[in-house]
Amino acid sequence: MRNRLIRLLSRALFGIAALLGLSHALAQADYAREKRWAEEITPAILVGDPVYLELKSGHKFLAIYTPNAQAPAGVIVVHGLGVNPDWGLINPLRGQLAEQGYATLSVQMPVLAADARGEQYPPLFPEAAERLQAAVAFLRGKGHGKIAIVSHSLGARMTNYFLNQTAEPQIDAWVAIGISGVFTEPESFKAPVLDLYGENDLPAVLQNAERRADAIRRVRGSAQIQVAGADHFFNGQEAELVRQVRQYLDQKLK
Repeated sequence: MRNRLIRLLSRALFGIAALLGLSHALAQADYAREKRWAEEITPAILVGDPVYLELKSGHKFLAIYTPNAQAPAGVIVVHGLGVNPDWGLINPLRGQLAEQGYATLSVQMPVLAADARGEQYPPLFPEAAERLQAAVAFLRGKGHGKIAIVSHSLGARMTNYFLNQTAEPQIDAWVAIGISGVFTEPESFKAPVLDLYGENDLPAVLQNAERRADAIRRVRGSAQIQVAGADHFFNGQEAELVRQVRQYLDQKLK
């Protein structure tokens, strides 16, 4: 009964946050900006191939698929606030994980205008969840029996929503990198979680680390790791980021 009340309260609070976010032009996804991102990055992709996945609405969105014939599992890579599937730390994650034994699919998540803040994004979370469902279906179609999600910052919050709201997410492990705040409804998680963050991460990440650790103690196989000297974007620590992610995936997927 207590857990049910906590879940109801969590959903109510999330709904309030979503309503507040609607104040910014109804928080419509900026498909024109997505298109500009795609036009900018696809000619420069050196590792992997651009593919387009489709929503029920008919909107097609960019993903970058990097196959590996020997891969035991597929990994969905999810970027953070307002960027693209080859941006910053996403590039070494998707490329090096593919080199080290995994097929990767880095997905364009819905974005708002460049000046939008993170608190304006919750109304886009349902579409983000649908994109992750499409990504899972794509990797299943490629024959991958096990699938993990590796997501950064706002992308980790979107993944959290997806795992909460999807009855059968078909995910075998989740690596949440630099997620701000706390995990919502961790009791609904069906897969182990690695909460990975930097020693010099954002205040919202650091201040809630203990609460996140306590929440995922109830999720079998989960762990929390702080990377010494790393900031929110793992600048200069990309190799250590990939090492930590790969080590956890190897433990859970192989």
